[in-house]
Amino acid sequence: MHGRVLDHLGTAICGGDLTAGAVLNIDELVDRYAVSRSVIREVLRVLASMGFIETRRRVGVMIRPANDWNVFDPQVIRWRLASTGRIAQIRSITELRTAVEPHAALLAAQRVDHDEASELVGLAAKMWAAGKAGDEERFLALDIEFHQRVLRASGNEMFVKLQTLVAEVLIGRHHYHLMPHHPHEQALQLHADVAQSIQRGDGEGARRAMVQIMEHAFEEMSSIWEQKHTTEPHPA
Repeated sequence: MHGRVLDHLGTAICGGDLTAGAVLNIDELVDRYAVSRSVIREVLRVLASMGFIETRRRVGVMIRPANDWNVFDPQVIRWRLASTGRIAQIRSITELRTAVEPHAALLAAQRVDHDEASELVGLAAKMWAAGKAGDEERFLALDIEFHQRVLRASGNEMFVKLQTLVAEVLIGRHHYHLMPHHPHEQALQLHADVAQSIQRGDGEGARRAMVQIMEHAFEEMSSIWEQKHTTEPHPA
């Protein structure tokens, strides 16, 4: 019950159904969701920890503006991906990845050990095979693992903490059909280039290849979104 109510309210806030400044009434929430006041209080406690709400004297529980949200929380990312602002959310995280992952690749080339580098090259080869075979589920899992390994190999504990965000945006792109059914050969080759450059200790080569992966992701999102927008029926 707690999870159901939390998901419903979180999605409503992220989707704009509950806007900043709106006041939530505990008794109304109890009636609407047919749960106890303790369940509602726990849900509100979690939403407050995410920066979604605040309690004001003589006002009550008020929705806070989006600028106050903890946008790094994986649950917040999932709710935003489920809302009408999903493209903006994916773009935002991809821009963050563009700023971080190329430098993570450069650092990985300087710090990774031989075994880790070999495993990364092997992972890129598995991605190539899964992509060519059209095995979307396996490719997604390998893609997530690849980018998480690069972040870990950077040796930077701040970069490592972004692993969950990378997983969420890749899962979101897959779930909402914002990835091609068959990965482009260029994208497959670029992952291999990153891995091989890291293995050779070529930090600049790894950085450049990762920049191109991010640029390619932007191009894929733009083209797929434009195609979906033009083929979907418009309201009369």
